[in-house]
Parts: sequence; structure tokens; C-alpha cells
Amino acid sequence: MEQASWMERLKQRWKLGSALQVVMVLIVFACTGFTVLFIKKPILNFLAGDEGNSTLASVLYYIFILPLYNVVLLAYGFLFGQFNFFWEFEKRSFNRIFNRKKNKPS
Repeated sequence: MEQASWMERLKQRWKLGSALQVVMVLIVFACTGFTVLFIKKPILNFLAGDEGNSTLASVLYYIFILPLYNVVLLAYGFLFGQFNFFWEFEKRSFNRIFNRKKNKPS
């Protein structure tokens, strides 16, 4: 039996309808990552002045980047026609983070 390609495995795992959707989802993740990377220095400069690399600024950056990353992810998802996928992705991610203790038996 032939093993499924990585594209087919992603399609099944993410419950997508086509390989084109898989490509679009990967493009959205890539664009979001590049955007966050691109805005890191300006954000650090805003938080810490021209030096932009104080420890406090770095900690604040990591606190602020999570919600910003999620907003950017949804925005790119909308632009690439994959908003519903990313909206569900966000809900699952936050459920895993915030409901982890509720699912464990006492």
C-alpha cells in the first residue's frame, strides 16, 4: 500500500477539501510569520527606545505578540479566503490552552 503524500496527510488532518486549500493555509502561516518577524524591530524600538533590546522590552514583546499573531493570522486567512479554517483553528488552540484543566479527571 502506498503511503499518502505530506500534502494528502495535511489535507486529512486539517479536514480541507483540496490541495489548493492546503497550499493557501501554508501561505497564510508563512505570511503571518514573516509579518511578525518584520514588525518585531519596530515594536521593540517602541517599547525600549532606539536600542530596542532591553529585557523588559523583550518580555513585553512576547506578551503582546501572541494576540497580535492571532489577529494577523485571521487577517491573512480572510485575505486568502481561508477565514473559516483559521477561525476554527484559533478556537481549537485556545480551547486546548484554557480548557486543559477541565478535561483532566479529578
